[in-house]
Amino acid sequence: MSCESQWWVVCLCAGWCGVCREYQPLFDALAVQHPGIRFQWVDVEDESDVVGDLDIETFPTLLIANEAGARFFSPLPPHIGVLDRLIGSQREQPGPLLGADVQTLWHAIQDKLA
Repeated sequence: MSCESQWWVVCLCAGWCGVCREYQPLFDALAVQHPGIRFQWVDVEDESDVVGDLDIETFPTLLIANEAGARFFSPLPPHIGVLDRLIGSQREQPGPLLGADVQTLWHAIQDKLA
């Protein structure tokens, strides 16, 4: 199985979103519980060059990826326990690689933030 350090959890959000503002401290606390996984907070308006033409309209939207590519990309209820379980299940049994548009987003995030 891949080592933890090869996994990223990216939260795509917007600064004006109240749910995102409430979620961010929980997201940051979860990052502390998983020190080998890279957690990244991306404001879709501040980082519009990274997001490109991909419309992200529901917040928070999570992207989970490993060294092979993006494995999960979807809005997620703002309950940190749901994300924690999702991370565990992806590490145990990674989902299939997602489509080209999500892979393009993933590579743009890596290029900008790695």
